[in-house]
Amino acid sequence: MSSNTKQTRLIPVTQWNKHHAWPPIGGLRHLVFKAEEKGFTHVVKRAGRTVLIDERAFFEWVEEQNALSQLGKPAPDTPLTVKSI
Repeated sequence: MSSNTKQTRLIPVTQWNKHHAWPPIGGLRHLVFKAEEKGFTHVVKRAGRTVLIDERAFFEWVEEQNALSQLGKPAPDTPLTVKSI
């Protein structure tokens, strides 16, 4: 592996809370289930029936969501509202 390749850890969804307090497993499962709608597909890896979370990609996704909210852009799957005049 080259020295400029970023290392990551693949964590099974069921083991996530052994490594991180947030999000709870139920919230993580929701993100996995709605991965395409939430822009979460690059975070989810599968090995047979085991669903893994790419730890580095997860925290990059969190930063992307934070940046979108600071720009005032809706995150994926956030309904747009129309203001009446």
